[in-house]
Amino acid sequence: MKVKKFSKKPENFKERSGTKPIICYPNNNLEDGNLKILQNARKFLKKIDEITIPPRDAKTFNVKSGNFFRIESVEGPQVGDLNLFQANNFDEKFYSGKTRALYGTHISVGDKMFSSFPYLRSLATITWDTLDWYDYDEDGGSVHDVIGTRCDPYTSKLISGTDYHYCCHSNLIRALVKEKGMKINDAEKIVHDVLNVFMLTGFTNDSKQYFMKSSPARPGDYLEFFAETDLLGVLSACPGGDCGSEHSSDVAKCYPLKVTIWDVDKKYLDGVNFSKISNYTKNHGLD
Repeated sequence: MKVKKFSKKPENFKERSGTKPIICYPNNNLEDGNLKILQNARKFLKKIDEITIPPRDAKTFNVKSGNFFRIESVEGPQVGDLNLFQANNFDEKFYSGKTRALYGTHISVGDKMFSSFPYLRSLATITWDTLDWYDYDEDGGSVHDVIGTRCDPYTSKLISGTDYHYCCHSNLIRALVKEKGMKINDAEKIVHDVLNVFMLTGFTNDSKQYFMKSSPARPGDYLEFFAETDLLGVLSACPGGDCGSEHSSDVAKCYPLKVTIWDVDKKYLDGVNFSKISNYTKNHGLD
């Protein structure tokens, strides 16, 4: 935190500061014309599967390329931590840092969930968000963040000195071990920074620390995605519940989440440009 200043301000500080901000990664070229087609196609969706995520636990789910999926609030305000993998290659997984660099701290309709290097393609596009009305509040808070890493037992131990086994990190690991037959060490290596679905977060104005508030999600709210490749999803129902008080404990009231998978007649997807793995040469200047 840059709240303690030990260095002396130079005499020419005015000419060294206050310059105009430049967007690091302009995202105009990422607009591929898909959204208009997808928002028409979603009018014809047919539900083909659903999975219930118990409180303080996680489940896996599969989505075929060209299908849609939703994460839904069903009983009460509840935050969900989402991991996404390319279903046939777990090395290709959601890259929250690059998604954040491209779209900002919170994502919504039209934004894409990019995958890790060396693949860097859109795994899924957000096609509907019943909470997009929230926008950004007076504290700079908004929903669906890509800044929080996921609650985990290691940070909990560091701060509180206690062991807690139902943080989202652990929940995601258990789901991969129990449902995909992975060894615990292998599962922990691939669990990654999440999309915090429904979570209301931001950075404080003074110390710029990560904060959370009670989620505005209510039963019936959902975040909807279009799968641009075959996906394995893993979703944890956070032990923080609506994250309005604390997490990494059993204190908060928690509710289940629901994942629904939706199919659509492929004629409605005519013209959609599915993302492709990066065609960078990968020689890294070593030729």
